[in-house]
Amino acid sequence: MKYRQLGRTALSVSELCLGTMNFGPRTSERDSFEILNRSVEAGINFVDTANQYGGDLGVGTTEKILGRWLAEDKSRREHIVLATKAHEPMSDDINDHGLSARHIQMACDASLKRLGVEHIDLYQMHHIDRSAPIEEIWQAMDRLINQGKITYVGSSNFPGWAIARANEKAIARQRLGLISEQSVYNLIERRVELEVLPACREYGLGLIPWSPLAGGLLAGGEGVATGRRHSAEMQKVVGERRKQLDQFDHLCGELGEAPSSIALSWLLHQPGVAATIIGPGSAAQLTSVLQVPDIRLDLPTLNQLDEIFPPCGEAPEAYAW
Repeated sequence: MKYRQLGRTALSVSELCLGTMNFGPRTSERDSFEILNRSVEAGINFVDTANQYGGDLGVGTTEKILGRWLAEDKSRREHIVLATKAHEPMSDDINDHGLSARHIQMACDASLKRLGVEHIDLYQMHHIDRSAPIEEIWQAMDRLINQGKITYVGSSNFPGWAIARANEKAIARQRLGLISEQSVYNLIERRVELEVLPACREYGLGLIPWSPLAGGLLAGGEGVATGRRHSAEMQKVVGERRKQLDQFDHLCGELGEAPSSIALSWLLHQPGVAATIIGPGSAAQLTSVLQVPDIRLDLPTLNQLDEIFPPCGEAPEAYAW
């Protein structure tokens, strides 16, 4: 496993970040534990979750599974960078969502309890809350930091302007500010290149891409035939992008690598990316991508990928002079 600094911090995280959204609703607790154990054995030290994860089993389920895994061996907590998120509704209560100072405090305390830990390394805002003044958010985050409950603050699904605003306010308060942004980013969905990635590079945030395989579209011909990828909507997208995906599969065949591995590796070649999230549903899926950090794509290959999946460019040059 290889490691990178998370944004402008001195914190080192593995280039593969273990996403846990499947734990519980799609992956049993026993299999989730196996994935966690194998991940740690492989050198993955970055584990990401969210308070809302749990699907039909209920919000908080995934954090509870992680908590029970950590409780099996207390030393595990010392060796992982633990990240979770808050924002999404946790109940029908009108104040049990968003980024009010009250909800941030209560959501953090609840996550700590479910995870069975004393602190969270990276506490992320799951979405932007346009009703919450950034001063209120930083007041709440500063309090959590002072209480020793969180160490770093990150954002998720934020536009470039919100990243800039948040960090300018933090600078004015003489605080560290946001150190990471988690966004959808893959060969097919590249719009973060317009403003989010430039904002991350300017303010020293490490980008953590989610949905690196575009919901299975970049997993190869067999990857879109089963499970949730077999939906009529997904099959329609496959049909619309058939030529593009066939070109991608052909290039991966020439490289001797699985399409999923090339898609993940491409992200690690993009300036500003700190780690890419993987969300294995089984130990076999985890094993299939552990070699990704060792894949090196040369410039001609990167250019070929850009030809197949054209970049967005940076704003405003992408749409104005």
